[in-house]
Amino acid sequence: MGGWAGRPRIPAAALAVLLGGVSGSLHLGKLPPAVPALQASLGIDLVEAGFLLSLVQVASMTLGLVVGLAADTIGLRRSMLTGLIVLTVASLLGGAAGTGLGGGGAHAVHWLLVLRAVEGIGFLLAVMPGPGLIRALTPPGADKAALGLWGAYMPLGVALALLLGPALIGWGGWVDWWWALSTVSAGAALWLWIAVPADRLRPSTAGPASGGWASRLRATAGARAPWLVALTFAVYSSQWIAVIGFLPAIYAGAGVPAAWSAVLTALAAAANIVGNVAGGRWLQRGVAPERLLQLGFLTMALSGVAAFAQMGQGAEAAGLPPTVRYIAVCAFSLGGGMVPATLFMLGVRLAPGPSTVSTTIGLMQQASSLGQFLAPLAVAWLAHRVGGWQWTWTATLACSLVGMAVARRLGRIRPAAEMA
Repeated sequence: MGGWAGRPRIPAAALAVLLGGVSGSLHLGKLPPAVPALQASLGIDLVEAGFLLSLVQVASMTLGLVVGLAADTIGLRRSMLTGLIVLTVASLLGGAAGTGLGGGGAHAVHWLLVLRAVEGIGFLLAVMPGPGLIRALTPPGADKAALGLWGAYMPLGVALALLLGPALIGWGGWVDWWWALSTVSAGAALWLWIAVPADRLRPSTAGPASGGWASRLRATAGARAPWLVALTFAVYSSQWIAVIGFLPAIYAGAGVPAAWSAVLTALAAAANIVGNVAGGRWLQRGVAPERLLQLGFLTMALSGVAAFAQMGQGAEAAGLPPTVRYIAVCAFSLGGGMVPATLFMLGVRLAPGPSTVSTTIGLMQQASSLGQFLAPLAVAWLAHRVGGWQWTWTATLACSLVGMAVARRLGRIRPAAEMA
């Protein structure tokens, strides 16, 4: 009992920030379960569906660093509130477009495309300040565990969207799904406004990185550690989204019913949450971040091989039993969860100064989004060339090896960077 009683608790204000991140990722993950309904009601084709799916990543890929700079400029709480309000209004207008208020048909599709891009900006404004806010709101004894929870905001939101979306869309249509998530983000904004103290003005003596946006950009871009953390985040998120994102297609090709496919994919995504929480706990207990990164990437490498590698060609191809392969996919997601939990902590610790935390997180998000944009294309191209998913393990293995190498580099420079 003493161990639990003496452990610092995560305050409600930090949990409000976590809910803000989860509500943002719900908007990120709300589209995949809605694609069939959008095709049926609006007649969108696969190209338009692809644009709707990728517009959020394009926004993150091109504006991550800029939005991070903006968050550090206007204040972390103000940035997150602005992002949640943007998500609320954009999702509300998207549902309205589906009811015919935007003209219906092709006009509704155009409105959805525009509003999806707006949601991408709102998502960035909502999640960039998260790690900095959690660090400021959490007592020193609980900050690593809290940042581990923050690392789970994405898989938690995506898993909830995959589980809840089909049921709500089947009951009331995709418009009700859009409006329901608008209500969720509005509630998250209200709790954040009540629970999180207003932004404080930074003193002018906060350091060289506390000046205008140009000086913060120079400080972040001129330091090695943010670039290494960003690269590590990219090679993690690219392989995770490629595997989890294509699981429904893989299961459909194997004849798995659509309902089971949604549940299996959501459970695999949710396993990532366990890895995030465990990673935060191990960091709290003093495990070196670089060791945790290497363990996470090693697990992803071995599990990726177990899940996808086959022996033989064509009809004679053989691999592990399907149940074992699915367990390997879950282990891939779970082990990978230790990576973002560690990287968010490193992003906060290795930022050039307190006023560049969101800028550093923005650089991480931009690199991550670039990887998430390119990796599914590369994996799909590889699967098309070889006639199946059996060589997917080569992509996950390559990403994991790069991640392990960069983690060793971070281990060498981290003490000096933290001292600075």
